[in-house]
Amino acid sequence: MNLEIAIADAAPKPRNQARLVGAMILGLLIVAAICVPLIWSVDIAKQDYSAILSAPSHAHPLGTDHLGRDMLARLASAVGLSLGLALVSVITAAIPGVLLGILAAWKGGLTDKGLGLLVEMFLALPGLLLVLLIVALFPGSFLALYGAVALVLWIEYFRMTRALSRTVLSSQAVAASRLLGFGPAYVIRRHLWPELSPVLMTIAAFGAASAIMAIAALSFVSVGVRPPTAELGLMITELLPYFAEAPSVIALPILVIFLIVLSLMLIAGGRKP
Repeated sequence: MNLEIAIADAAPKPRNQARLVGAMILGLLIVAAICVPLIWSVDIAKQDYSAILSAPSHAHPLGTDHLGRDMLARLASAVGLSLGLALVSVITAAIPGVLLGILAAWKGGLTDKGLGLLVEMFLALPGLLLVLLIVALFPGSFLALYGAVALVLWIEYFRMTRALSRTVLSSQAVAASRLLGFGPAYVIRRHLWPELSPVLMTIAAFGAASAIMAIAALSFVSVGVRPPTAELGLMITELLPYFAEAPSVIALPILVIFLIVLSLMLIAGGRKP
């Protein structure tokens, strides 16, 4: 009986396997985004009208787009751009969201009500509409793009942090730490962060996936990144009229978006709260 329990404990859990698969997929995409420009040094904006929508070849391993631009180089650049913007958006959203959530739970009273009212004001306007409004006011600006996405994402961090922090701060362990004279830094490090970190990491993975989808959607409606920048949503938009002539070319950016989102979902779903 003990042997069976030991074998069951030693066996890899499905949750851990999902995280591993997601991490491997995401790692391969990151490696490709970093290594391909170093190995395959092709100008992503260089046009070759003699090789429009060409099939994969030695000169173009993944073929070319409607302007004869190398798809391998453009996909690698697009992956790096999407992951970079998603990472910056998540960090920009997480820092104020977590800090304000802890502040609201810690102070309570008017501080909690004021921050809650601020969140409700943001929730009154649909997130995608807010992003569209900001990006439309500053077209082609990377700062406006990731800033708009961060404005939508920070609300989830705030609400989850405030809810969990209220429970932790009202616990007997925190009360004992305060009676012993420990300050806020100790309470946050010893009590709050161990409870918050698994949930926040899960939200961060979901948030990164949402940011990538939002950036692609903005480019798809022509208010996001501007040509000739290589971005996955913009690439789909540009190649859509040529679907009948070269369906495999337009399938490439779609497949990359699918793999990025899938890897982040597996990582997020594989985390134990």
